[in-house]
Amino acid sequence: MTTTGRIELMAPAGNFESLQAAIDNGADSVYFGVEQLNMRARATMNFTLDDLPEIARRCKEKNVRTYLTLNTIIYDHDLSIVKTLLQKAKDADLTAVIASDQAVIAMARTIGLEVHISTQLNVTNIETVKFYALFADTIVLSRELSLRQVAKITEAIEKERIKGPSGNLVESEIFGHGALCMAVSGKCYLSLHSHNSSANRGACKQNCRKKYTVIDQESGFEIEIDNEYMMSPKDLCTLDFLDQVIDTGIQVLKLEGRGKGADYVAMVTKTYRSAIDAYYEGNFTEENVMKWMTDLRTVYNRDFWSGYYLGQKLGEWSDVPGSVATQKKVYVGKAMHYFQKASIGEFKVEAYDIKVGDKILITGPSTGAQELIIDELFANGEKVEKATKGDDATFKLPFRVRLSDKMYKIVEA
Repeated sequence: MTTTGRIELMAPAGNFESLQAAIDNGADSVYFGVEQLNMRARATMNFTLDDLPEIARRCKEKNVRTYLTLNTIIYDHDLSIVKTLLQKAKDADLTAVIASDQAVIAMARTIGLEVHISTQLNVTNIETVKFYALFADTIVLSRELSLRQVAKITEAIEKERIKGPSGNLVESEIFGHGALCMAVSGKCYLSLHSHNSSANRGACKQNCRKKYTVIDQESGFEIEIDNEYMMSPKDLCTLDFLDQVIDTGIQVLKLEGRGKGADYVAMVTKTYRSAIDAYYEGNFTEENVMKWMTDLRTVYNRDFWSGYYLGQKLGEWSDVPGSVATQKKVYVGKAMHYFQKASIGEFKVEAYDIKVGDKILITGPSTGAQELIIDELFANGEKVEKATKGDDATFKLPFRVRLSDKMYKIVEA
């Protein structure tokens, strides 16, 4: 819960681009993994131990909380690494660690680091909440609960005054948006069985996202099914009933997406930020919901469903292998210089052409993910309508860019 009494919006961060995008677009907190021992350990994006002080610095400047995910299965040979990670988190003054293994929980408590219980522990009832309240101040509830069940738990926490180690009432957290898998609260063994690569160690091979046929082994008869992607759920989206979600009394709404790009983090965070603020300002209207849903569909998604929150017992399955986003980004080039007094950026066009009126995306470790429409364009010092491959393109920017920044053009998918 934020200091204003509004629900806390937690955004994912897989690298500095996504971290900055989350901060810039209104996240109250961010969660992230470091190298290994997190549920996105094999993702292309992960922070290192040395990044923790910089993460903490950026977030403290904007009063954003920081949560380190350390929620995989832990073996004996991992314990020394766990101890190092937790101490580094403590030294960097991170807010809390998200954990599922009792060894991690105990070590964090020993050094005075706040603990949050991961969804991996599949908390589904108030007695389990009471147990973990002995160790943790925030508990992520199971993804398979209905809103009615969630509300019953939050009401019981309030009624029975269940407090965590901090002395405050335990806070409840649920996932609000993003990818779901076929397993109960993420506990999947399919990848381990087929590829000896454990999803519960952050190394999922995404078996459930592939196309399958069903064959009767006795007769060889192929069974006809409506959807070949029979194990790939659509993405969770709670935006169109976010008012009901907030009314359950939860304190934290979590967005999935540590393996996604900065543009995804920026759009999803910004959209949910707008919706949450609208709820508290009495402006959560059907018209706004329609606009927000349109915005969410522009970035990576497998189509949406409401999860189990509205009482649905069976999942809804995606009928495509990847994204059905209405827009995509194509690489244009990289930043070469920023003229601070004139607020003009110079870019080397290396691939896709750009022209006046184009919507572009600029990403970078310090820039985050920024979008704008090109109103006026110069190429090689001349005013032009279009800049092509090899040109040095310049145009006015409302923000600073750096040498490491990349420019993309947003086009219809």
